Amino acid sequence: MLIALTGATGFVGRRTLDLLLARAHEVRALARRPQEARDGVTWVTGALDDGPALLALVVGADAVVHIAGVVNAPDRAGFAAGNINGTRAVVDAAARAGLRRFVHVSSLAAREPGLSLYGWSKAEAERVVTESDLNWTIVRPPAVYGPGDLEQLDVFRLAKLRLALLPPPGRMSAIMVDDLAALLVILAERGGLRTVYEVDDGRAITHADYARAIGRAVGRRVLTLPLPAPLLRFGARLDRLARGPRAKLTPDRAAYMAHPDWAADPAKRPPPELWTPRIALDAGLAETVRWYRAQGLL
Repeated sequence: MLIALTGATGFVGRRTLDLLLARAHEVRALARRPQEARDGVTWVTGALDDGPALLALVVGADAVVHIAGVVNAPDRAGFAAGNINGTRAVVDAAARAGLRRFVHVSSLAAREPGLSLYGWSKAEAERVVTESDLNWTIVRPPAVYGPGDLEQLDVFRLAKLRLALLPPPGRMSAIMVDDLAALLVILAERGGLRTVYEVDDGRAITHADYARAIGRAVGRRVLTLPLPAPLLRFGARLDRLARGPRAKLTPDRAAYMAHPDWAADPAKRPPPELWTPRIALDAGLAETVRWYRAQGLL
């Protein structure tokens, strides 16, 4: 098959690209900047606001896997541009090209659009997809970790110091990037199901459980310190002052982190005959730590 892929240079996109090629698919991938040549990949230079590039990306493809999006933005307009308008542009290009199979990567944050601008923008992007005539499938991942991820690197570094700063007590889910990418490839191959899947590694855990698992991966017993929501928001302001646009804990992210339940809904998990996660949390985190250390990051 020929698969059109957005977000191919990002964390989840890179692993999805690898798996598509491993399954002998051809990939046409969107990238803002020229990329190194790679067998089986045709790079299309452009962005989500570049209509001609998006049309070139999707014409003749068998399916679109839309991963690209914005996690951090300075304001509402930034989230809207990256997540809502960008998704609309890809959907419109797919419709113009007569392509119907569309896999859209959303977020559990879309369940609570009133909590954050990020969640609002992901929910609106889902609406764009569901109101289209495409044969779509939406995937809502929880916390995604694995080799190549830099968003959670600070958490691992803090665990190495035997400390874990947590949101207020609550439940969460996690998934290793390889398992998520495997599902996206399966959905691209099988076609749109017009359904929304919430995916994880098969179990819900507490934030403290997750922190302790990271501690085990780095070889430390961590002290878990849940932060009240006001203190979490204050920490976000400090991170913004210290690191500016490179801040990982933004005020918007703090707003949805304080929600007590970011566990995937078991009723919305893919049926086991379609996909089941293979990588348990401890094994996946251990592999992540090995990658961090190999890169000199931890």
